[in-house]
Amino acid sequence: MVVISDIIVQGVQMLLVLLLAPLLTGYVRKIKARLVRRQGASIFQPYRDLLRLMRKEVVLADNASWLFRVTPYITFAAIWVAAALVPTFATGLLFNWTADLIAIVALLGSARFFLALAGMDVGTSFGGIGSSREVMIAALAEPAMLLIVFCLALVAGSTQLSTVAHFLASSYVGLRVSLGMALVALFMVAIAENARIPVDNPATHLELTMVHEAMILEYSGRHLAMIELGAFLKLLLYVSLIACVFSPWQIALYGSGALSYTIGAGAYIVKLALAGFLLALFETATAKMRVFRVPQFLGAALMLGLLGTLLLFVSRSF
Repeated sequence: MVVISDIIVQGVQMLLVLLLAPLLTGYVRKIKARLVRRQGASIFQPYRDLLRLMRKEVVLADNASWLFRVTPYITFAAIWVAAALVPTFATGLLFNWTADLIAIVALLGSARFFLALAGMDVGTSFGGIGSSREVMIAALAEPAMLLIVFCLALVAGSTQLSTVAHFLASSYVGLRVSLGMALVALFMVAIAENARIPVDNPATHLELTMVHEAMILEYSGRHLAMIELGAFLKLLLYVSLIACVFSPWQIALYGSGALSYTIGAGAYIVKLALAGFLLALFETATAKMRVFRVPQFLGAALMLGLLGTLLLFVSRSF
């Protein structure tokens, strides 16, 4: 009976992230539109876009290889599994033993690897530009993310997300400089990884600034739908990760019952709404930076992660 309950809770977790990911993106777009005094599209527009793409026929280039065809499915699967491993409304899920921060970084890195290869597969100039820029960003974002993981692991004594969430929710932690640096660094990495302003702007198709959009210009139909849904899931993953690690309040504990799970789900939705509003506010108030300044932006995240880790080596009270 316990195993069946665990399977149900884990299934709800996987379904919840899949259903809420397009809604979060639509919500951020709506808030951004309202902040600049535009009506904006409905928050459900991403669902309609995905359905429209699923109905369209796939158009492939003559020289597209098998890698180009399978990459949308590999990318979507890797990001969905990674998003499902991050505790959202409850900890101690069935796949908790695999919910390791390093495993999540590896899954996201695998998805990026295949997408960068697919961008160069057809041989167009836009795909090559997008892939090279994506790899340049990854070369700084992934080390910064690993330093953030080390910083959290030194504080909590584990890289398991449930353990980290439990420890950071306790009264033993308090305010720490290293955690503040890790939070800022994680936010900067999340901005870069999700192709958000000021690093990238998926709403435009300018050759001089495109990164993520340049890699997927050759995709259409259900292939593009899978990649877009993967991008929605990736944004939800980073928001869930920040909420799980730095604001784990009201998250339900393992086996705490249906009422606690319901409260945890409600609290999680409130956290998503708050994070979406803050993200929209930040993007509205920030200008898109030039591509050659992105290494400076991510270099700052790398240094913050490194300083946070070094502070913990100097004194555990930091």
